[in-house]
Amino acid sequence: MKKTLRIGHIDLSFHAASAALVCTVFEKYGWQVEMTASPHEEMFKRYGKGEVDMLISAWLPASHDVYLAPYQDNTVKLTVLYHPYCIWGVPDYVPVSDVSSVEDLLRPDVLLKMEKRILGINPGAGISRFSRTMIEEYQLSDSGYYFENGSESACYSTFEQAVSEQRWLVIPLWHPQFLHHRYTIRALEEPKGLLGGQDEATLIASKSITETFEPQLLAELQALSPGNTVISELDYLICRQNKTPSQAAEIWHQHHYQE
Repeated sequence: MKKTLRIGHIDLSFHAASAALVCTVFEKYGWQVEMTASPHEEMFKRYGKGEVDMLISAWLPASHDVYLAPYQDNTVKLTVLYHPYCIWGVPDYVPVSDVSSVEDLLRPDVLLKMEKRILGINPGAGISRFSRTMIEEYQLSDSGYYFENGSESACYSTFEQAVSEQRWLVIPLWHPQFLHHRYTIRALEEPKGLLGGQDEATLIASKSITETFEPQLLAELQALSPGNTVISELDYLICRQNKTPSQAAEIWHQHHYQE
């Protein structure tokens, strides 16, 4: 009889890519994996209620520590999958001499060109929380800027459309993310340090389930650390080459184990 593992991942494409990599490890050892997805805060609540055994992934300490804190005592941190960090970025055709930092968004000449809507993703994402604070702390709303939550696809397609028309805009983004695989997006300097710095995308699981892991399985999980570039590539395969997360993970595994 197969052992069953309930994996929950945050409902964004690059988290699905990470989850698929982890899933292949368990399937190798004969486990049956049940995969579900939810938005950021909801997924941590489901993890806390015991609805999932493993969560992919907790960005610690800045982005998700507030969500994990209530369940910290029953949690095992297995490995760091990659090192994410948030940015406010602009397309590379926006001259650095005009816009090098967030504060430059308030320059009169920049105000004439820069779009005032800053479109992000769902409200529970760390980048969304940080962006709302940025609007306030840099007093950007006084000049007409505003942050708006949107869908993942709307955020990305808005950026791609703007680039095709050479329009100036700010995108609240992060590494790893598939847009970096295709476009050069320049991070704005952010002197107030409100974007959280670099996190560790940590694979977490409940203590009770980790006690059932075979030693070899546990060792392989602890060694799994694909990194930002790999996750961005997997995300690109999923979002722009129409691969499923499982197909993307399989492509990576084939290349990885052939090296």
